[in-house]
Amino acid sequence: MGTYTDLPDDKLVALLQQGNEQALKEIFTRYNKLLYSYAYKKLEDQEEAKDIVQDLFIRLWSNRESFLLKTSLPSYLFRAVRNRALDIFAHKKIKSDYVASFQEFIDLPQSTTDYLVREKDISALIDREIQSLPPKMREIFILSRKENYSHKEIAKKIGISEETVTKQIKRALKILRLRLKLILIIAFLLSE
Repeated sequence: MGTYTDLPDDKLVALLQQGNEQALKEIFTRYNKLLYSYAYKKLEDQEEAKDIVQDLFIRLWSNRESFLLKTSLPSYLFRAVRNRALDIFAHKKIKSDYVASFQEFIDLPQSTTDYLVREKDISALIDREIQSLPPKMREIFILSRKENYSHKEIAKKIGISEETVTKQIKRALKILRLRLKLILIIAFLLSE
C-alpha cells in the first residue's frame, strides 16, 4: 500500500475501524492543528483545547470497532470538539454558580448567620411549647396568631363566645411566657 497521506478520509476511517494505527496517525496529522485552533477559539484556554483534541483522538481509537461515520470526517470531528467545549462551558457555569452561592453564604456577617441559626432554634422551641398547650387552647391560639383570625371569627368557627376566645389566648400567652422566659433569657445572653 502507498502512503496514507494520499488516502481520502473514508478510506482512512475504514482502516481505522480495522485497527490500523497508521490511519489514526494520518487523521491526527490532517486535523489536529485545525481542531486545536477551533477548540482554542471556543475556550480561549490552550490546555483545555489540547485536552479536548487529545481526548477526541483517544476516544476515536478506543471506539474504532463500533465507530460509525454518518457525515464527513471533518464534520464529525469538529462537532465532537464543539460539543465537548459546550460541556466544559456548562460545567464551568454550574461550578461558577455554586461558588458564587457559597461565597454569598460565607460573606454573611458572622452575627447574621448566628442570628439566623438562633432564630430558627427559638422558633422551633416556641412551636414545641405551643404544641404542648391543651388542645382547645392550642387551636384557638394557632387560629389567632398563626392564621390571623379575629377573635370574632374564631368564636364563630369554634362555636364559643368571643370572651372565651380572649381568655384562652391570654392564658396561652401567659403559659408560653412562663415556659419560654428562661429560654429567651439564655438566647439573649448568648447573642451578646
